[in-house]
Amino acid sequence: MSFTIGLIREGKTPPDKRVPLTPKKCVEAQATFANLTVVVQSSPVRGYSDQEYRDLGLEVREDISGCDVLMGVKEVPPAQLIAGKTYLFFSHTVKKQPANRNLLREVLNKKITLIDYELLTNAQGERIVAFGRYAGIVGAYNALLTYGRKHRLFALKPAHECLDMDDMQEEFFKVKKLPPIKMVVTGSGRVAKGALEVLDRMGIRRVSVYDYLYLTFKEPVYTQLRSSDYNRRRDGRVWDTADFHANPQEYESTFDLFLPVTDLLIACAYWHPSAPRLFEEADTQRPDFRINTIADVTCDVNGSVPTTKRSSSIADPAFDYNPLTGELEAPYARPANITVMAVDNLPCELPRNASRDFGRQLLDNVLPHLVGNDSEGIIARATIARDGELMPRYQYLADYVAETAKA
Repeated sequence: MSFTIGLIREGKTPPDKRVPLTPKKCVEAQATFANLTVVVQSSPVRGYSDQEYRDLGLEVREDISGCDVLMGVKEVPPAQLIAGKTYLFFSHTVKKQPANRNLLREVLNKKITLIDYELLTNAQGERIVAFGRYAGIVGAYNALLTYGRKHRLFALKPAHECLDMDDMQEEFFKVKKLPPIKMVVTGSGRVAKGALEVLDRMGIRRVSVYDYLYLTFKEPVYTQLRSSDYNRRRDGRVWDTADFHANPQEYESTFDLFLPVTDLLIACAYWHPSAPRLFEEADTQRPDFRINTIADVTCDVNGSVPTTKRSSSIADPAFDYNPLTGELEAPYARPANITVMAVDNLPCELPRNASRDFGRQLLDNVLPHLVGNDSEGIIARATIARDGELMPRYQYLADYVAETAKA
């Protein structure tokens, strides 16, 4: 039985240049699954041109409404949704994000089957497709770019102006002008690992948490913090990682230990709204608060990093936080300000690399279940809605949708 995937044109503004499957990955997918055909909707903004798909024998056309599954990257504008179809994209609705209430409402109204990449997990509950690695790679690069600009040390070429990651790495030599600053990377997942890749390739020395806290160095250094390094149970009981994830409200931050010794914070750790923040706005007025540059890679607005009062854009990536007033100002406005980089779509800056990485994960981990037999329930678990109804796992979104209806 034939099965057709349509790669949709990204409709969000500003446009996203990533694509789920690159031209070569489309060819590989068709060779792997004998019944599969991939059709590409024409797009002037993709990191891979229409011609690159055509050159490998793939059909590029405007109308892809006849395909079995429509696959994109970012949220599809509600008006562009085709009734009765099956879609795969990042919907950003499962945390009840206000900006996407109307999107989910339209999915239900148009009886669309919505499968969300973010919810695709294995039997252990681990995500099987993500752009996290490239969020970390570009996030760490932007952290150094921002620090260099703030202190007028060097001028890295913005990642989105680089052809690809190889081109970006040509810039790494410039960070040799760094003074002996200290950097913290929070997290241990894909995002943090991507950030560590960049710092290691830049030749920045990694040190233990203890040495970071208590020693001084004659060169720039960084340390990686796991949850247990900057949180503790309020009742004094021993650390338990599983318990922290299950009951984050029972914990408090100990990140204040790092405030007097850190110059640059690269925040890559997933944050739950019930979990403690790294620090509070009031802490920025402490005489020993040393952090002057923050790369909030996770970009949770008003989340774990309280100075992230808004997200920023690829074109305008940084802003200043004034500790005295609590107000945001133009980037690099005054030395005493904290400069924040909070771009919320970092992988878009290296769309070709990020798309290749994502396509590999799709081919290996998702297409066997999407095109073939979903006996493991991988697709089923990630299906938010079908035939105008929320699936049982996602019934908690009913009030979120109803709130839109009242608006």
